[in-house]
Amino acid sequence: MSKIIDHFKTIVTIPRCSSNASKLKDFLVEFGEQHGYKVQVDKLENILITKGTPKLCLQAHYDMVCMGKAPNIEVYEENGWLKALDSSLGADNGMAIAMMMVLMEEGLELEFLFTSDEEIGLIGAGGVEFVLNSKHMLNLDSEEEGEVCIGCAGGVDIKAIKKLTKNTNQSDCYEVSLSGLVGGHSGVDIDKNIPNAITELSKFLQENKAKIVDFSGGERINSIPANAKAIIASNIEIHSREQIIATKITKSKFVYSDDIATLIADFSNGVLEYNDELKLPNISQNLAIVSIKNDILTIDVSIRAMSMADLDKTSKETAEYFRNHGFDVDKRDKYPAWKPEINDFTKLVDETMREVIGKSKLGAIHAGLECGVLKQRYPDMLFASIGPTILYPHSTREMVDIESVDRVFEVLKDVIGKIYLL
Repeated sequence: MSKIIDHFKTIVTIPRCSSNASKLKDFLVEFGEQHGYKVQVDKLENILITKGTPKLCLQAHYDMVCMGKAPNIEVYEENGWLKALDSSLGADNGMAIAMMMVLMEEGLELEFLFTSDEEIGLIGAGGVEFVLNSKHMLNLDSEEEGEVCIGCAGGVDIKAIKKLTKNTNQSDCYEVSLSGLVGGHSGVDIDKNIPNAITELSKFLQENKAKIVDFSGGERINSIPANAKAIIASNIEIHSREQIIATKITKSKFVYSDDIATLIADFSNGVLEYNDELKLPNISQNLAIVSIKNDILTIDVSIRAMSMADLDKTSKETAEYFRNHGFDVDKRDKYPAWKPEINDFTKLVDETMREVIGKSKLGAIHAGLECGVLKQRYPDMLFASIGPTILYPHSTREMVDIESVDRVFEVLKDVIGKIYLL
């Protein structure tokens, strides 16, 4: 097993869920200092580790999406894949961190930029304060070996809030749940026909003409919901079906008069438009989280688009949908699309990928990469993104191809060598 995997296995023992990754921050600061690097930390807890006169900046985020039992992660290997038992693995972006740790052990003169809270809105990248000396930045957050990413979707989150109205209930009540769906990344997996637990449960309730007493579903704003649960009232008997479990419970004194099930079931979830040129979704939205608390219904939606014009148009339409149903709407955590660009740096990385792996393609991703945000902060830098093959990030099925880690690291080492010959 390579040094990279050894370092990764150390990283997974350190809690680093988004908004709670300070222990890993402290670990990386100490690691950099121990290996003779200058270390800086800014107000948003981004970390810059540098030595000498660097020409290349390597960049990764150090938080992760914690699903299942995470941050209690038990790693195991199966058929050449590294996986986690009943939790997300954190290979996104932990494998990049492990690669950078190996390079620090080798004492290379590079800039290592570790950003905070990427998974909850590219927060660290949006407020990074460091002065960088490099002319090139290589992001290590891509998830397909043999691809050089040169563009990404922009995104915005919609939060819709509505005060609900109660009626007296005369019907029997049931707890109805749909759980243990596969989940997935709301960007890169949105076109993989993964069922959304919130949508599927709402359609079931709509079919049964159920009135809602309570509803909760979803895990993270950037994850396809794997679980949803409702308490409902119905004047017909509700039966379990497939993965939907219905259990009769004590009758509630009230129901909400609002037709919540239809509101959710009719919402346009998933890929809204496909980009044939880029061969990926052009516009999508993920119905991510629904909750009722103190008679307030809250719905969170993540919208992604490959252009800012499409992002603005879709977010306007989605906000209008909720406002037409009596919601107050807030748009938040907007981040820019990264327009695909072929330049000398992307060509160098592409050629190196072909030399080492035997194949490469320039492409874009229907997800947010920090390159889009950092490009605004450092407009004169050239950007590209690579990474090992990671499947099903942001879910308990997350896995990484072990051999691809070593091959991509070889590409990385060769890119570094070529940059320093320029």
